[in-house]
Amino acid sequence: MSFDRARLPDPVDYYEAQGLQFRERRGKWRTTECRFHGGSDSLRVNVHTEGFICMAGCGARGGDVLAYEMAIAGTDFPTAARTLGACVDDGKPSPRKPSPFTARDALDVLRAEAVLVAVAAGNLAQGVVLSDADRKRLLKATARVQTIAEVA
Repeated sequence: MSFDRARLPDPVDYYEAQGLQFRERRGKWRTTECRFHGGSDSLRVNVHTEGFICMAGCGARGGDVLAYEMAIAGTDFPTAARTLGACVDDGKPSPRKPSPFTARDALDVLRAEAVLVAVAAGNLAQGVVLSDADRKRLLKATARVQTIAEVA
């Protein structure tokens, strides 16, 4: 597998698919909510360069949709590139890295994340609205489970 930057999604389409709504419909800089700290109208996205920066000072910033995907999902570069469809099968086998954790550690993480998901699902079933912090934590749980699935 190799990375092909040209296969990254259109920035406006990508950010809108993430549920972000831009206040402006024209111009190269668009304003939306910052999912990193929950601020409304503080994340600025350059739709030409794909870069983003939080103007509220939470430190969120990156150069393209790939950097946003890595930051919001808590994944590494290869995982984010595959998620965004920017990998091309070049016929070469992907190098296998040794597992960064033991099978026992993986099971402990999966158990903890499953409990988190079950509690969130139960809350939703009872009509409790998830907070931004809860949604962010669930995204991290998803990223951790994906990482374990890829390594295992």
